[in-house]
Amino acid sequence: MRRIIWGLLFVLAIGFVALGSAWVRFVHTPLALPTTPFEFTVEKGTSLKALARQLQSAGLLPSDTPLWIYGRLTDRATGLQAGRYRLTEPVTPEALLRKLNDGDVVRVSITFVEGITFREMRALLEAAPDLKVTLRGVRDAEVLNRIGATERHPEGLFFPDTYLYAAGMSDLDILKASYTAMQKRLAEAWAKRDEGLPYRSPYEALIMASIIEKETGRADERPLIASVFINRLRVPMRLQTDPTVIYGLGPTFDGNIRRRDLTNDTPYNTYTRDGLPPTPIAMPGLGSLNAAVNPAKSDKLYFVATKDGQGSHYFSRTLEEHNRAVAKYQLGR
Repeated sequence: MRRIIWGLLFVLAIGFVALGSAWVRFVHTPLALPTTPFEFTVEKGTSLKALARQLQSAGLLPSDTPLWIYGRLTDRATGLQAGRYRLTEPVTPEALLRKLNDGDVVRVSITFVEGITFREMRALLEAAPDLKVTLRGVRDAEVLNRIGATERHPEGLFFPDTYLYAAGMSDLDILKASYTAMQKRLAEAWAKRDEGLPYRSPYEALIMASIIEKETGRADERPLIASVFINRLRVPMRLQTDPTVIYGLGPTFDGNIRRRDLTNDTPYNTYTRDGLPPTPIAMPGLGSLNAAVNPAKSDKLYFVATKDGQGSHYFSRTLEEHNRAVAKYQLGR
């Protein structure tokens, strides 16, 4: 009887050793990819058991059970991060679970360049791959409400940059990140502003920054452009800047500004109205923000494009000098 018991114990021991050896091999043996690269998506709330079945069906796992058991034993079964994953080479079950727990998902980027409008920004969001569109058809005022903005108009409130996102994130997530970034940048710029500027609030500095952004693409000219408009506000003198007029025309603008447009009174026509327009007219970048609050020290009141192919401008102090510059650079006289 004793020999039988010892025999059974020996057989069990051999079985445990074999099972343990097989388990170690499973955990540390790379899984062959069905395709290279191999991509799969983990939806929010997916359990490890359901995911293991999904990966078995896709051909990554020979069986769904071992991965689920391993996840339960190592306390990694409940920490799965939602998103799209990409495997470019064979991966061990241990490394796979670590990737799932770390949320090492495929990230896509979307870029908003300086000078675009909120309408253009929304179009980019709607066309972005793998981004969940939740705001199509939603009015701008409601969009601002959903991101927690206190402003009434969305223009200029978002910071131009490249934003990374994972599959399943929404357009609202991107807007929140961009809005927060602009709030931070604007506060930092406002804290370092020159004394005596003709702004009553950071928002007015943001309006000025958007005008500067649309007037020039040259970083070296932005502070001088800013000084021209600030000098005009101090005189006082109307800003008389075409980009604000164009913004006021809206979608009807055909790319050619006419004399009648300059006399068509809208809230954004700085030829017919004093001071700043009521809101920004575009998405200003950091360079324009800094120029708006730290303008160059100059006595210039006018500028005109030189058409040199570099986006340069000629700056003048008097109207007579400006008229001569217009005749030379615009009319070729």
